[in-house]
Amino acid sequence: MSEEQKQQQLKQTLWNIANDLRGNMDADDFRDYILGFIFYKYLSRKMKNYANVILKPDGLSYDTVESHEEAEALLEAIRFEALDKLGYFLKPSELFSELAKRGNSGNKNNFILGDLANVLTSIEQSTMGSESEDDFGNLFEDLDLTSSKLGKTEDAKNELIVKVLTHLETIDFDVENTESDILGDAYEYLIGQFASGAGKKAGEFYTPQQVSKILAKLVTTDKTKLKSVYDPTCGSGSLLLRVAKEVEDVGEFFGQESNPTTYNLCRMNMIMHNVHYKQFDIYNEDTLVNPSPNHIDKRFEAIVANPPFSANWSASPLFMSDDRFSAYGKLAPKSKADFAFVQHMVHQLDHNGTMACVLPHGVLFRGAAEGHIRKFLIEDKNYLDAVIGLPANIFYGTSIPTCILVLKKNRSTDVTLSAVEVLPKRHESILFIDASQHFEKVKTQNVLLDEHLDTIIETYRDYCHTERRRSATKDKYSYVATIAEVRDNDYNLNIPRYVDTFEEEAPIDLTNVAKDLKTLETDIAKTDATIADFCKQLNIETPF
Repeated sequence: MSEEQKQQQLKQTLWNIANDLRGNMDADDFRDYILGFIFYKYLSRKMKNYANVILKPDGLSYDTVESHEEAEALLEAIRFEALDKLGYFLKPSELFSELAKRGNSGNKNNFILGDLANVLTSIEQSTMGSESEDDFGNLFEDLDLTSSKLGKTEDAKNELIVKVLTHLETIDFDVENTESDILGDAYEYLIGQFASGAGKKAGEFYTPQQVSKILAKLVTTDKTKLKSVYDPTCGSGSLLLRVAKEVEDVGEFFGQESNPTTYNLCRMNMIMHNVHYKQFDIYNEDTLVNPSPNHIDKRFEAIVANPPFSANWSASPLFMSDDRFSAYGKLAPKSKADFAFVQHMVHQLDHNGTMACVLPHGVLFRGAAEGHIRKFLIEDKNYLDAVIGLPANIFYGTSIPTCILVLKKNRSTDVTLSAVEVLPKRHESILFIDASQHFEKVKTQNVLLDEHLDTIIETYRDYCHTERRRSATKDKYSYVATIAEVRDNDYNLNIPRYVDTFEEEAPIDLTNVAKDLKTLETDIAKTDATIADFCKQLNIETPF
């Protein structure tokens, strides 16, 4: 079976389990349980494999170490090693397989809820005082085993949990295969599936995969490695992980997320994708009000984001002394934080870095403070590299049209002159792409296909290429506007001002239309005569 087939099978199996077992529980509620237990099984498998490697020279296995005469010393030695390597520790009796076996021994449901709660707490407590404490702290707090959503009685709750554990225990996660990311991708798939059924709430934690791909490809243009990647509204971390797929190596991952449940999901998602706990730093707070003290002085090589569209924020005058906003002279309006997120990201962007973020169309043309900030970014800083219009209705829970802004602090890499035309220099221009009509409708959602994605990226890379051989201006699709043109439009970036997508209607042949009308009149006359003849035979009046 190929890797792709294995992945498809695992995705479908996990989704089927989720659907079969959740009963009457909302998919959104069941998500926290199924994803939490998959994560627990993953941690258990990793723990067991690592311990077996340590014990192999002594001819021991982790399954039997608790009954060894030197069990205490052996477990302490393994715990010490595991905390550094894995970031957590689980005893053999705390492994997922043991709990699943205990819950279903003798083909009957045995009560394990208490033990399970203790194990989940034990995982978090094992990290206390270690370097991984922040990465594992409160990680399972959304997995509430006392919730009435699991069942009306303790026995009913226990029965459902045992069923979930038993089903998951039958699946081979292939954790031993360190070259494969099948489980991580299946985990991501489940997050996406739950998001598609979660309506408006989905936007809080998941960016559709095709949009993630576009952002990731934009910020990794001309890069094979990244020192760091950052997402200030990281949700489940899908954008950060997508960027890692586009390059050979990412040094460090940084993110911030205000929703505690989504913050937990993000940390699990990072670990499930084999991102070592020392490699990522995710912070749980409001980015605009309380930026992470560990992040604020760092500058990142790649920044991607899908911030909440036109969210409220305090816009307190106190922010005018904040380094992130002070240079602009104005703050984003209280009812629309879109540009506040852009200002925050620009502050965190490294000199050689690229940022790409999804925003509502309004940021392109709204006036007042937003117009002022837009002008500052274009005229005073010259950071705006590209504006990409996306189709409406591609996000879960909202149908509003959106766009991607690409910003760079260093746009001085100019193209050489083409043999066929003189192209505007990059730092004297902005690329506009209108991809709003390029999508496929799937049920009630519009979806970007690979061909649509590829056209966007090819056009942007044509624009970026230092030896540009093709113009990035494409008929009815894209246009390289000079800064002077944007200035003439009073810094209004509304895409139709730059990309003409007007399609002329085909000319009408009046001679043929006249012939058709005459034929129609003749046919009507014949029909009237037939009806009149019938009426005469029936000895009734004609209706005309």
